[in-house]
Amino acid sequence: MTASAPQQHAPPSSGNLPVPVREGEVLRPSADNWLLRAIRTLFGWKPGSVRDDLQVVLDTSTPDESSFSAIERTMLRNLLNLHEQRIADVMIHRADIVAVKQDISLGELMVLFESAAHSRFVVYNETLDDPVGMVHIRDLLAFMTTKAKVAEPIKTKRKKPFPAGLDLRGVDLALPLVKANIIRNLLYVPPSMRAIDLLAQMQASRLHLALVVDEYGGTDGLVSIEDIVEQIVGEIDDEHDSTEPPSIVQQSDNSFIADARASLDDVRAMIGDAFVVGEAGEDVDTLGGYLVTQVGRLPVRGEVISGPGDFEIEVLDADPRRVKRLRIGMRKERPAARTREQRRRDAATETPGDAGTPSAPNDGATSS
Repeated sequence: MTASAPQQHAPPSSGNLPVPVREGEVLRPSADNWLLRAIRTLFGWKPGSVRDDLQVVLDTSTPDESSFSAIERTMLRNLLNLHEQRIADVMIHRADIVAVKQDISLGELMVLFESAAHSRFVVYNETLDDPVGMVHIRDLLAFMTTKAKVAEPIKTKRKKPFPAGLDLRGVDLALPLVKANIIRNLLYVPPSMRAIDLLAQMQASRLHLALVVDEYGGTDGLVSIEDIVEQIVGEIDDEHDSTEPPSIVQQSDNSFIADARASLDDVRAMIGDAFVVGEAGEDVDTLGGYLVTQVGRLPVRGEVISGPGDFEIEVLDADPRRVKRLRIGMRKERPAARTREQRRRDAATETPGDAGTPSAPNDGATSS
């Protein structure tokens, strides 16, 4: 099937992009008419009974007792749970979106495609809250190939013909992306939309990338068709995906280095039942989110925050937008601060001969 030709588009505010997808807009029971109602009445079929029966089979039977293999059971469970998944549960958050400005040069875009190992990028005007569409690496290659094709013999000192009839000197790598006319449309969806509804919309529209926008039109995140499919079949790693280190790694001193995006459930599974955040974790899912709720602001690098139980959490890496890397360890015993009365008594017990002898400082007190 041939993809539709890419074309340049204005920002969503111009009205040239597809109408944003609304919740419940897709996968409505369009066949729920008089004929379907008659079939239900005739055969006594009740909506949801097949789902319930399958759920019972998966919950009560073992792989040996059913005709489903272990991987099939896992995928069926994931499929049954997909109707409860919202876009907010599967999207890439705003801070992790790799996007490009519409005036980026084609040369810079090529370098970014190579380094980021993505096949698509969101394209924006001034900020990510002003998106204009997306660019696909295949469209970039097609544009460059078209410009590099040798239509007529070129006077050159080359002894050999141009490979495949292409002369890359005809490609202007300084050309801004917006002038190349290869920007495609995006879908725009709310975070509360069901993931399965967006999957159907992506299949129907042949647009496999959607920006997640909040009620004010700001960009919350990004979701691709691969992100949704992975909710069913599990993580999909291709030959270009880098092998990321575990989000939580135990150190030789029994502390843990953790990605701030690690889920609280994963942290507890790694550290043990002693790491229980209780009610503080009801409204957040990640370790970084827990820290923000604890201090009421975004923690800064080097800050040490009291964690659950006897744990403390140190911020190893952060920027003005988010916390990145953390160290989790047991709270260290620190000597109690000496009171003014204790320091006065210590000074009074010093011998006169000690006054001229250098000695170690005593909690900031100065010998008289």
